[in-house]
Amino acid sequence: MLIFGVMVEHALKRLNITALNEMQKAALEASKLAKDIVLIAPTGSGKTLAFLLPLISKLKPTAKGVQALILVPSRELALQIEQVFKQMGTAFKVNCCYGGHSVRTEKNNLSHAPSVLIGTPGRIAYHLEYQNFDEFMIETLVLDEFDKSLEFGFEADMSYIIKSLLSLKERILTSATKMDEIPSFVKINAPVEIDFSANKDVKPDLKLKKVTVPAADKLEFLFKLLTKIGDKNTLVFCNHRETVDRISDLLFEQGLEHEVFHGGMEQDEREKSLLKFRNGSLRILITTDLAARGLDIPEVEHIVHYQLPYTEDAYIHRNGRTARMNAKGTAYAMLTEEENYKYLPENIDEEDLTDSYRLPKSSEWITLYLSYGKKDKINKIDIVGLFLQKGKLQKDDLGLIEVKDTSSYIAVKRDKVENLLNILSGEKIKGKKMKIAVAS
Repeated sequence: MLIFGVMVEHALKRLNITALNEMQKAALEASKLAKDIVLIAPTGSGKTLAFLLPLISKLKPTAKGVQALILVPSRELALQIEQVFKQMGTAFKVNCCYGGHSVRTEKNNLSHAPSVLIGTPGRIAYHLEYQNFDEFMIETLVLDEFDKSLEFGFEADMSYIIKSLLSLKERILTSATKMDEIPSFVKINAPVEIDFSANKDVKPDLKLKKVTVPAADKLEFLFKLLTKIGDKNTLVFCNHRETVDRISDLLFEQGLEHEVFHGGMEQDEREKSLLKFRNGSLRILITTDLAARGLDIPEVEHIVHYQLPYTEDAYIHRNGRTARMNAKGTAYAMLTEEENYKYLPENIDEEDLTDSYRLPKSSEWITLYLSYGKKDKINKIDIVGLFLQKGKLQKDDLGLIEVKDTSSYIAVKRDKVENLLNILSGEKIKGKKMKIAVAS
């Protein structure tokens, strides 16, 4: 236990976390019992760390092969967990597999087996079927956002995977909502249940507002609301992809900078939208419920329900993107007079939109695209060194840097970009000629 305590302390230090919350402490204590765990807690309460810390306590440094498998409902959540695991600074290798990613790249990665494998059920099932990794040594299984995986129709793939894992000793199932019954294929056995779904300590400080408007004027009033909100991070939720695209067309015509995010987009376009929202280049993201849970996005100050979801659970998950971990947030419901949602509280304050509002100023950040990444042996240190030394930037001129497999994205102060691109024209990084531009 002493060694484990040192590992936890090291991981928390790397993550700049001074103390665990009560839910995370309960998960760590439960892991000592060597029993299955069901963890129920709201979005934004820190579930990822709550299962990663117990997981690293089970890993054996001398073992060669996959020891732990984490199944998630979306590629974005898989990448987020991988990023957190790497930031923890353990000596264990981790890999990520998901639909839309290069199968060849994943097979090459799996040929040198990671200790921890993260992936979506469909892609992990594929690799199992084609024996691209040996499942014999997997003793720990995490089913993260399990309720969402069921909603997405991954039951058959998850059932196939779990049946194949003959050496399992522990299952950790996480969910944002309590389920009446856990499907039998999970084979969970007398689990320790950690239920923080109603815990007062993690309830958000959330202010609710409504905008009552005729259906024909809804887009116009959305534009007014967004201009009134101004330069604060805002998520606009819709029920359909087509609505997202229609809103985007209007905002584009009106000159209001934003990005869109939904399941009909190509993977790299989705990742780019999230990345720009994460690094502050753009402050408005128009999205479907795909962004309601499990994504690595920054603190969001405002949620706008352009279309309210059909269920209260979906409404709660959307609102969970704001007012997280002691912060405050505001959620706006856009309603017509005829609409009546029983899950909405009575007497919600009406937002006043009678004034005229100016377009908010552009963000002080712009995202640059570099056509090299991890596969080219490029890392953040290389980029920082180049931009500060040859690019003549100050540290404060550089924002979030994200290095992908074959590309990198760098947030740079808007007023420095033109000069920076001129200076770096013709320069090399790791012996390769610079191919850098503003990310479109």
